[in-house]
Amino acid sequence: MGTTVTHAPATEDLSKVSEPRHGPVNSQRPADLKRRGRRETLAGYLFMSPWIAGFLLLTAGPMVASLYFAFTDYNLFDAPKWIGFDNFSEMFGDPRWQHSVRVTLWYVVVGTPLKLLLALGVALLLAQKRRGQAFYRAAFYAPSLIGASVSVAIVWKAIFSDDAIVDRTQKIFGIDVGGWTGDPDMIIYSLVALTVWQFGAPMVIFLAGLKQVPRELYEAAEVDGAGKLRRFWNITLPMISPVLFFNVLLETIHSFQIFSSAYIVGGGAGGNACGPADGSMVYTCYLYVQGF
Repeated sequence: MGTTVTHAPATEDLSKVSEPRHGPVNSQRPADLKRRGRRETLAGYLFMSPWIAGFLLLTAGPMVASLYFAFTDYNLFDAPKWIGFDNFSEMFGDPRWQHSVRVTLWYVVVGTPLKLLLALGVALLLAQKRRGQAFYRAAFYAPSLIGASVSVAIVWKAIFSDDAIVDRTQKIFGIDVGGWTGDPDMIIYSLVALTVWQFGAPMVIFLAGLKQVPRELYEAAEVDGAGKLRRFWNITLPMISPVLFFNVLLETIHSFQIFSSAYIVGGGAGGNACGPADGSMVYTCYLYVQGF
């Protein structure tokens, strides 16, 4: 029988095994880490300094100054005189201000939903694969680029004036209401039509959101027998709800900021600054009239 050879277990000191081969690693001291953190913080503030300066000088500063001047009697030439809430009392009691608030709210409540509905409808059509898709996207988006310009507002005013294209088209169908820009009750509809025509920007955002909806959800719903309307209501709307909220918020803000189109279509400096009988007197136009 062969002799069995046994080896004794290694008796090396385990503390030596745990040591690095090239010596212990020197960790950074807390003071060095603090200095490094301060340098990184200083560099971050240095890169942010242009934005911080712009915010303080061009946004926060004017806001605070405007809030102070709101409680004073100030005309840019004399020193401001503190009068408390007299400016607000006079403004709230002004019938033109009340009218401007009603016109603005009507414009926002009617124009914004119509614009978003049209944008979503066109986005649903463009989300499907078809020939010339890039051309249609560019064509529908183009009005958003030029719609806020003064030149487009002048053209829009000409289109909706008396005996113009819209007026003549109405007469073909037996509708004789005259030009919209000359009617105090109709001029606001021309402004709504102008903002709805600029649906390209929210359309692009809706289109990006529709592209992120998984196709598997539609396929599973179709297998279960869900129709197009049910798929839209139960899949599309919930999946694009963040995009929908973003568009609603953004377009509502834009609607409250309307000025150039209301001023130009309403007549501008050459006539009634805010339309006949203040028909296009949005609150920004009221602010302009009071200021100048």
